[in-house]
Amino acid sequence: MTNRHAVVVGAGIGGLTAAVALHRRGWHVTVCERAPEPPATGAGIGLAPNALHALDAIGIDVARAVGSAVPATMGVRRPDGRWLTRVGTAHMATRYGVAPLAVPRPALTATLAAALPPAALRYGTEVAGVDDAEGPATVRTAAGPDLLCDLVVAADGIHSPLRRAYFPTHPGLHYIGETAWRALVDAPDLRIPAMSETWGRGERFGVTPLADGRYYLYATAVVPPGTRFADPRTELRQRFGTWHEPIPALLDRVARLDPADVLRNDLYDLAAPLPRLHHGRIAWLGDAAHAMAPNLGQGGCQAVEDAVVLAHLLPAGEGGYGRNAADPADPAVADALAAYTAARRDRTDAVRLRARRVGRLGAVRNPVVAAVRDLAVRAAPARLALRGMDDLFNGFRLPSRQGPGSGTPRYGVVRAGKEKR
Repeated sequence: MTNRHAVVVGAGIGGLTAAVALHRRGWHVTVCERAPEPPATGAGIGLAPNALHALDAIGIDVARAVGSAVPATMGVRRPDGRWLTRVGTAHMATRYGVAPLAVPRPALTATLAAALPPAALRYGTEVAGVDDAEGPATVRTAAGPDLLCDLVVAADGIHSPLRRAYFPTHPGLHYIGETAWRALVDAPDLRIPAMSETWGRGERFGVTPLADGRYYLYATAVVPPGTRFADPRTELRQRFGTWHEPIPALLDRVARLDPADVLRNDLYDLAAPLPRLHHGRIAWLGDAAHAMAPNLGQGGCQAVEDAVVLAHLLPAGEGGYGRNAADPADPAVADALAAYTAARRDRTDAVRLRARRVGRLGAVRNPVVAAVRDLAVRAAPARLALRGMDDLFNGFRLPSRQGPGSGTPRYGVVRAGKEKR
């Protein structure tokens, strides 16, 4: 095997998953993150079966690391509390091999970071640019020194500077018409058994029990981009305080939070697919590659898939920390990046478009249209709705490796559901 060095730009979930997957393929990995330290607070993330299978493929057992509490049911409700559709998570576990799991983002990033050598992580290191020549790439950091590497993983988020630099004619981001609030609250006394999303008219409210016993709350509203709110806690109370329980009780807990702990962001997705997910020695993943609306809960899940597939396709390495060199002629890396685009571009763009369509359904404001929507969702059998998620939840695959330098497989193909792994 050949010594190979990858620089990962961004220490979010996608970037850290890529770093772990590459490290376990024998690569020397350097993760550059501009934030001064790992996040101590933040929102939750739902890991669907496809993401859990992808993490399992690289030896990350999320349930063992952060807890395995799974709600009994999940579904969609009306503001008066009536269920439009719901399904038992035990049935999902039978169908897909594992039930969805929701965890705090800081706990997941800490788990991934712990799987890396401490020397791999460089917080407070902002990447100023990447010089991507025919041979090795040079990563320029704001504080220096430059890093020479065989591969750059651009996991630099929805506003990816590297995407803008290398795809300057791409239309960029598209405002999907909604803003979102997110918060984590402690409410052990409420004992909420279900993961739910409630649809109103132009507004939604989600409640997700987390593996550590807390609740991840999110809400959306159709507003013009850049709308400002004096106090997010008051805004949430005014919009959702009369909705069904346990929403008012949870908003009581939100009222006790510091306003800074209620995150608010306008929601964007990528206006159009990138022409490819690589350029030279750079590979894009996650929001940097295919930012999508959160309506399917697949943004982070697709980033995890990206990371695992990318590392799987790349040739194996023989890492050694402290090294800052690269192979000037390594065609195996170029071949693998082309295969990565082929494996991931169509799937991720299909999920991006599907998330946009589902968001439009949930954001309906016209009362007549909303009533028709609710009736249609209620009339559809839950098993039919679940079957419609098969391509997402059963869709993770590790493609075959081909070509010279592919190395000995370190982990095999993952097939979810009824097939044996």
